[in-house]
Amino acid sequence: MEKRRMDCPALPPGWKKEEVIRKSGLSAGKSDVYYFSPSGKKFRSKPQLARYLGNSVDLSSFDFRTGKMMPSKLQKNKQRLRNDPLNQTKSKPDLNTTLPIRQTASIFKQPVTKITNHPNNKVRSDPQRVIEQPRQLFWEKRLQGLSASDVTEQVIKSMELPKGLQAVGPGNSEDTLLAAIASALHTSSAPITGQLSAAVEKNPSVWLNTLQPLCKAFIVTDEDIRKQEERVQHVRKKLEEALMADILARSAETESDTESTVET
Repeated sequence: MEKRRMDCPALPPGWKKEEVIRKSGLSAGKSDVYYFSPSGKKFRSKPQLARYLGNSVDLSSFDFRTGKMMPSKLQKNKQRLRNDPLNQTKSKPDLNTTLPIRQTASIFKQPVTKITNHPNNKVRSDPQRVIEQPRQLFWEKRLQGLSASDVTEQVIKSMELPKGLQAVGPGNSEDTLLAAIASALHTSSAPITGQLSAAVEKNPSVWLNTLQPLCKAFIVTDEDIRKQEERVQHVRKKLEEALMADILARSAETESDTESTVET
């Protein structure tokens, strides 16, 4: 390999640029570019160089292969990003569907397990306890007073829950229960069973399972599923009839307009 090392004026004094030209193999004639700091530290890529220099040097227009600042290239990249339809789509603000669940790191010391037969008696922490973080109790009550509206800003009537669903916790209304169930379906793929512990009715602040909605344990039977399917089929039938009636009305209106034009 042939090596060429030279000063790099685009970088601070003392920095060197080295170009290594390959002499053999399928890549013969191609070159690799490296940079060396005044202390002799070697850098193989622009990201490595940027992390090392930090904010001391602006490398946004720095071309790693030539070792020169190229403002025109930076301007072209900015123009390309502005005209890129995919980039314009990404820049649009996305709807935030994050629920107001407050989680915080534990302020208590985490238990550890000491492995006495491990080399050098290393201490290991329990990764399961580190992952699980405390969750705020009854955070669903923060959704009280919020209602969905249609395009005309008319409040949409809340759905009625089955009588078998009974709320758990202080001052929980049916709206809070509905929000709790909907949020549980949104935040977790686990089955929704409600609070399985009977003790939660006496002291929900102690026995509440924060991964389940604020309701007593319930079971969805095959009969419940069948009734729901019937309701869906009924609504679809009504929608089909409404669409067909609209099509017939538009067709009749078009024919009437055509006849009026012919008579005129």
